[in-house]
Amino acid sequence: MNFSDILTLFKQGKGTAHSHMKNLIEIAAVDGNFDKIEHDLLKKIAKRNGISSSKLKSIENNPEAVTFELPEDKNERFIQMYDLVHMMIVDNEIHIEEMKLCNLFALKFGYPKKHIEELILTLRGNIENGNGPMDTMSRVEWMLK
Repeated sequence: MNFSDILTLFKQGKGTAHSHMKNLIEIAAVDGNFDKIEHDLLKKIAKRNGISSSKLKSIENNPEAVTFELPEDKNERFIQMYDLVHMMIVDNEIHIEEMKLCNLFALKFGYPKKHIEELILTLRGNIENGNGPMDTMSRVEWMLK
């Protein structure tokens, strides 16, 4: 994450980051198994977003207190979508409910329905190949319009 990305997060406030943590928890838990590898990824993403471990624990224990907030910045929306797909695949098991939830988030984030399946597959491939969100975004720019 570069300085510009950090400024964007700061401008939007922590609400968007809190919402993002809740969304990640939903993806991790929807299959009924929130395992250590998923929790480790959640902690890493929380740290990157300036969420303390105590605040993360609070969100985990009381997710209904956090409302969904759509990031205003398209780059932040993409990074959040990247993280959601990463959470879906990190345990090497993709459940149908995780896929449905990723599709729902993509729609909420405003991605064209006709490109969502391809977007998720492309994100998955890029994550599996070790490409970060910014590299991946430049590879799928045409899909995001």
